[in-house]
Amino acid sequence: MLITTTDGIEGYSIERYLGIVTGEAVFGIGVFADIKAGFKDLVGGRVESYEKELELAKDHALVEMIKEGKTLGAHAIVGVDIDYMEFLGKYFMVIMNGTAVSLKGFQEKEVPDNYMLPIEK
Repeated sequence: MLITTTDGIEGYSIERYLGIVTGEAVFGIGVFADIKAGFKDLVGGRVESYEKELELAKDHALVEMIKEGKTLGAHAIVGVDIDYMEFLGKYFMVIMNGTAVSLKGFQEKEVPDNYMLPIEK
């Protein structure tokens, strides 16, 4: 499946709009990550523990959105938007949404085999 933040895919025309698809992931911030973040706040620098958790949450949200698109028979998801939110001081959420579409003349074999998310392995 092709995924893009643009409203179309170069070389293809949209045959049908199948509907809005979403993916959500909510993750808790562990005590250890929170302690490391507090230390980084004092001395400066990137908080890699949070970055890794955000990346994992993004991957989960993407997989959920793709699953929803596949259920609709989509070849692609266009207009993808990603939002990040923090709440209650210890949780963060990634919400991803886009429009599932079918493309004229699209063949699934045109997507490279290595176009897989690490989370699906």
